[in-house]
Amino acid sequence: MKTFTLLMGSFYGMTSVLLGAFGAHTLKKTLGTEKLSSFEVGVRYQMYSAFFLLILGLFLKFESNTEKWISILMLTGTLLFSGSIYLLSMQEAWRINLRFLGPATPIGGLMMILSWGFLLYTILSKGVSH
Repeated sequence: MKTFTLLMGSFYGMTSVLLGAFGAHTLKKTLGTEKLSSFEVGVRYQMYSAFFLLILGLFLKFESNTEKWISILMLTGTLLFSGSIYLLSMQEAWRINLRFLGPATPIGGLMMILSWGFLLYTILSKGVSH
């Protein structure tokens, strides 16, 4: 789980830079200001998650189920949160209705919050080894 968390943190970081550049240079001409702003929120939170996952991978041993769930919740939550924002931002440009994805954004956000909460619990209950 440690290696997977580090790999996914690296992947999320790389793709957030790619999507950010894509948004700034290509989508700027296609999307309105509001949709582009939403797209950028997805990119920003994906990058926050990348750093979070890299730090987890470096400092946690993933010996407990709680430690594993910290990673699982952040990975899945980011995919739902940022992924749904990307798709919802593009729906007008693609001329398709993706409104059914609307609930994925807050569910993903809740999963990210729970991940932070489990990390807080882990640190308070046993600390983190160096």
